[in-house]
Amino acid sequence: MKIVSRISKWSFYLLIFPVVLGICGWQGWSWWSWATSPVSDAKSETAVAGGQVEIPLGTTSQEIGEILEAEGLIRSAKAWDLWSRWLRTQTENGDFQAGVYQLSPTQSMPEIADQIWLGKVVQTGYTIPEGWNIKQMAEYFEAQGFFSAAAFVAATRQNFRSEYPWLPRDLPHLEGFLYPDSYLMPKDAITPDSVVRQMLREFERVALPVYQQAKQHTSMSLSEWVTLASIVEKEAVVSSERAIIAGVFTQRLRLGMKLEADPTVEYGLGIRQTRDRPLTYQQVSTASPYNTYMNHGLPPTPIASPGVASLKATLYPEETDYLFFVARYNGAHIFSHTLAEHNAAIATVENSLFSR
Repeated sequence: MKIVSRISKWSFYLLIFPVVLGICGWQGWSWWSWATSPVSDAKSETAVAGGQVEIPLGTTSQEIGEILEAEGLIRSAKAWDLWSRWLRTQTENGDFQAGVYQLSPTQSMPEIADQIWLGKVVQTGYTIPEGWNIKQMAEYFEAQGFFSAAAFVAATRQNFRSEYPWLPRDLPHLEGFLYPDSYLMPKDAITPDSVVRQMLREFERVALPVYQQAKQHTSMSLSEWVTLASIVEKEAVVSSERAIIAGVFTQRLRLGMKLEADPTVEYGLGIRQTRDRPLTYQQVSTASPYNTYMNHGLPPTPIASPGVASLKATLYPEETDYLFFVARYNGAHIFSHTLAEHNAAIATVENSLFSR
């Protein structure tokens, strides 16, 4: 009786398993069909109107799904995550692309995914970090496939004073005045000239009022202000040190001392020092209008695009007796009052570097 009972149980399990599997499979398929179908029927009176949706730079595929679900364009962010994983298995290269998209809830989830994967945007985005110079911007735009680096450099050498009369006269290029930020622009309108104009407008909107409000208590011209701020931007890695670095440079200028700023030498030579390859004595001794180890005062132009924090710090520097500082290679600096202290600080940094 026990053997018969056991056989009956196993017979029951063998009979019911395909049924359960079928039900689960049918439910799973039903859910998937529902999750990937359009949210609205185009013929329905309750169809939701489509609109523009921005996918910011750096947004993950999971975050994109959450944005689309919140906008009522897809039914399930979880289904989007599964679909995006599958997409990545189908192509060795590629990813969802930032920009502004014209999307509709009458589109299926795979159709929306394909549109964002292929970058079929209404507007495209680009980001210029604080501290970048024109050469870095040009290389970035070329790498993004917008236009050639040479075309952008050529655009920055044009005279835009008729449109932006606040620009200093006789600028050889627009270094320092192309405001660093994230931007959006219609994809079919992005050209070197349009990008330059967009960044100049942002400088006019964000940076220029800062200078105009402080004009009563500063003797710096607009060009001098942006030039000094660009050096502060390149030196100040740690935000809390920005005002004191501006204070050191202000103090040195006031006393008629040379700025002796490494980033100006790098800019003049078109190089970039690293922890493993610091500036050499020969490089620091190479004559250049931008070599502030050899020349007094400010270099002839800015050396990068400063952000608003460096621009403000340059107008409102911290009052300090420090005259020197040296980088620790972790972003922070050691500040010194005298040359002897400074040399000791340099030795400390070098010893810590070689001991690693």
